[in-house]
Amino acid sequence: MEKKQIRVLVFGAHPDDCDIKAGGVAALYVQQGHRVKFVSVTNGDAGHHEMGGGPLAQRRYAEAQAAAEVIGIEYELLDNHDGELMPTLENRYKIIRAIREFRPDVIMTHRPNDYHPDHRYTSTLVQDAAYMVTVPNICALTPHLETNPVIVYLSDGFMKPYPFTPNVVVGIDAVVEQKIDMLHCHTSQFYEWLPYNSGTLAAVPAGAAARRAWLAQRLFTRFSDTAEKYRDLLIALYGVEAGLQLEYAEAFEASEYGSSLTDENIPILFPFFE
Repeated sequence: MEKKQIRVLVFGAHPDDCDIKAGGVAALYVQQGHRVKFVSVTNGDAGHHEMGGGPLAQRRYAEAQAAAEVIGIEYELLDNHDGELMPTLENRYKIIRAIREFRPDVIMTHRPNDYHPDHRYTSTLVQDAAYMVTVPNICALTPHLETNPVIVYLSDGFMKPYPFTPNVVVGIDAVVEQKIDMLHCHTSQFYEWLPYNSGTLAAVPAGAAARRAWLAQRLFTRFSDTAEKYRDLLIALYGVEAGLQLEYAEAFEASEYGSSLTDENIPILFPFFE
């Protein structure tokens, strides 16, 4: 019997947010013939120290498309200003329509407690859209969904009001190089703005190969920290032998706003644990 194609829709606040938190699992889904779409809820037109506005938005769009091509997914940028996102009714309708048009089985997004207002409000918008996607008279010209998708949160390190508590952890060892390749496409972020903002711009090497190696070294540590932190859950999902061997992982927490994530549907929606 042919397995159902899973449709996964990831909402990040900025171009590269989806990639850094779900690029590995996206690659795994695509390898199995499932469909993935990333949506950046802003156009990224403010996150840089030397450029901004339209030219930066166009540059970040091109970077997102290059990243999408690495693993074969769709990547859409909504034309909202970076740093100015608000949970308005207009923006809620944009999210409702995006969900209805893609008809996902699983939605992934930020948690609502986060340092960046765009992250928080992206989460709020998805939460506010969750039930409304099933209401026919909301955005009436876009056909409503009969069932609410499952929603999961992307990982973070914030502790208040409660720490990130994953229900699913996915090993990404098989695709970790592809994930690095995706992030390498976001030149304006990983080699310019983020190093500038953290005071480490002088440490960024010249040349594409040297830069990618530098980026990989930094990110491998982050991805391995996730695997070690949630090792018990990796073992529970993959079994002892495989769970102990996995080096890199991404983690996801069930949201109460969508349909329930259960022990029964986890292997269907995250078909990676056989």
